[in-house]
Amino acid sequence: MVGPLNPKPGSPDARLSGPTRRTAVGLILGAPLLGACSGSQISNPFGPSQPEGPPGPQQQPLAIGTGQVKVGLILPLSAAGNAGVAAQSMKNAAEMALAEFQDPNIQLLIKDDGGTPQGAQQVTQQALGEGAEIILGPLFAASVPATAQLTRARGVSVIAFSTDSSVAGRGVYLLSFLPESDVNRIVDYSAGIGKKSFAALLPDNAYGNVVEAAFKQAVGRKGRLVAFEKYSVDRSAAARTVAQSLGSADALFIADDGESVVATADALTAAGANLRNIQLLGTGLWDNPRVYASPVLQGGLYAAPDPSGFRAFSGRYRAKYGADPVRTATLAYDAVALVAALSKQGGQRFAPETLTNASGFAGTDGLFRFRSDGSNERGLAVMKAASGGSTPVAGSPKSFGA
Repeated sequence: MVGPLNPKPGSPDARLSGPTRRTAVGLILGAPLLGACSGSQISNPFGPSQPEGPPGPQQQPLAIGTGQVKVGLILPLSAAGNAGVAAQSMKNAAEMALAEFQDPNIQLLIKDDGGTPQGAQQVTQQALGEGAEIILGPLFAASVPATAQLTRARGVSVIAFSTDSSVAGRGVYLLSFLPESDVNRIVDYSAGIGKKSFAALLPDNAYGNVVEAAFKQAVGRKGRLVAFEKYSVDRSAAARTVAQSLGSADALFIADDGESVVATADALTAAGANLRNIQLLGTGLWDNPRVYASPVLQGGLYAAPDPSGFRAFSGRYRAKYGADPVRTATLAYDAVALVAALSKQGGQRFAPETLTNASGFAGTDGLFRFRSDGSNERGLAVMKAASGGSTPVAGSPKSFGA
């Protein structure tokens, strides 16, 4: 395991700097929670969608910090609607990370791409021209290839915030919570407690397609699939088919956002399924008050980061800015903390072999590491849905296996 960052003495994270440094890479303390953004390809109810409507006036570039290592940060600051709100919260979090890190040797070059591929290409060119050694962002999947086209030609790495793993690749790494991580964690945990026969009911959309591929692969390693259906607006037919097969399953996987999970559970109940006789499973999108309020979903298990990390981050953010952060804000915080740690190294500090360190990096919400294909692996907790909230039944791992 690699050693810690060194928060400023007296900072909220100073007490967390216990592990001994064993390599130069460093652990990051203070990390992301659910939900980067996908743009138009994979829906994520916890993040802002691709902006609808034209962006407002482009915000002027901003340089924060006086370090020697220049880092581009690309966000849709002038995008319409929730996208622009999220981008501003992420910008605040990035500045907060810079302020909390001890003696950072970086200068953040903050650029507004307006939430469009054209804007991303324009501001990426600006950041590279100003000497950026690594690019953080963009936020939306559609904008990532526009940035990558320029950075790959210069041998510059990108850490983007999209949840669409199809835009990851050579030199482009995703710092987000990918659905695949949720699926692998919950299937592995379920198999570990004796669940071997799985049924699943998933939405017929891009998110459901990604989850389907990961789920079938994970179940193929750990057990057998006895029933699988996808639904669109009308869940009744799919629910009836799955309900008839639950007698031969000991776990039922439902992956959707909170409101849809409740509607799916209700459809199964209406079809005659007794959901109290089977172990319900889900993804991090279950972290929703509607799920906790549903009597039939009580006791369901889902994979997610330990929530204590986001609570600690939110408290510090609120004290600094007088408002609550969006969920995606911690992604920007984590990215800046990571490059601040790596900036203390020499010329290969942002090279692929550095970013794909097998030991990974530790954030407040647990471990993460980048894969060579640009996707990531997360060390997630397993949470149990309960009235009024959730409780952890299995903590986040302290290290990655081989």
